[in-house]
Amino acid sequence: MNKADIITKVQDTLGGTKADAERAVEMFIDCVTTALKNGEEVSVAGLGIFVAKPRPARTGRNPRTGETIRIAATRTPKFRPAKALKDAVK
Repeated sequence: MNKADIITKVQDTLGGTKADAERAVEMFIDCVTTALKNGEEVSVAGLGIFVAKPRPARTGRNPRTGETIRIAATRTPKFRPAKALKDAVK
């Protein structure tokens, strides 16, 4: 299932136009993205928790040359599924 499939499902469930369904899905994605950028945690009941976790700076190795390189610290998005989602998938 991809974004277009989700938009179609939203339209089928809520009715209205496909453009309205697309705006609803886009708004959800934008809200989650903005919250994670601001360091907030997004919790959706029954689905799970989205959080941006910090990754410390570290050293790596260029596989082509074997040279040691410095990899900068960054934040990366993580998802922790809710118990309801885990149980539904089993």
